[in-house]
Amino acid sequence: MRIDVVTLFPDFVRQSASVGVVGRAQQRELLQVETWNPRDYTSDRHRTVDSSSYGGGPGMVMMIEPLRATLMAMRGAAPEPVHLIYLSPQGSRLTQGRVEALAKLPRIAMLCGRYEGVDERLLAHEVDEELSIGDYVLSGGELAAAVIIDAVGRLQDGALNDAQSAEQDSFSDGLLDCPHYTKPVHDALGSVPEVLLSGDHAAIARWRLKQSLGRTWLRRPDLLSQHALDVESRALLDEFRREHVRSGQARSNETVDD
Repeated sequence: MRIDVVTLFPDFVRQSASVGVVGRAQQRELLQVETWNPRDYTSDRHRTVDSSSYGGGPGMVMMIEPLRATLMAMRGAAPEPVHLIYLSPQGSRLTQGRVEALAKLPRIAMLCGRYEGVDERLLAHEVDEELSIGDYVLSGGELAAAVIIDAVGRLQDGALNDAQSAEQDSFSDGLLDCPHYTKPVHDALGSVPEVLLSGDHAAIARWRLKQSLGRTWLRRPDLLSQHALDVESRALLDEFRREHVRSGQARSNETVDD
């Protein structure tokens, strides 16, 4: 897969994409990340990419011409068709489902805005999709681009040493992930749940599903409302709820005793 990023800060994007899973994916030639700086496609000696906003107001707006020239060069750099994303707090919320869909494309590109954003005319004619990584405002699109590169890059076949890691991630099945434990078995902070040491794979799978359902119920109940639960899942969630109530009552009794 190829990812192109149009940005005024190409070093940041390249460095963030060079480490960890995404860095290994590039080394394995599973992923190619290229950057394009609009300042390289300006026609004046000051390399101007922005101007004041018509109608007044604070801040500058990124101009059409440098961006149009950059996008033209970017599109012509490889034969694959490009799905161009503008990173904006006004875009659709990024979800794991959208990440999975993007990861299947041969090539995507991301346009990183700065200042007050990009001239609306360019967005209307050049951009295929606007995406937001959350309901907050950043100084520019570069951090959002880094997030998407990581999320999409790790889903490329062979990027993860164990392909099942992606299948078990939070949101991959619409639920939050279950708790995980490692050595030592016993610690001052607590012990590993016995079921995980049992070797009973069916029991472990059942426990993990119950914890995943329970965590989603506690932390993101909105996800459960979108998730159709089968009979087993409903029973496990009811079991988790009963255990949660009992543990809360036990803690309350301990507090009273103290």
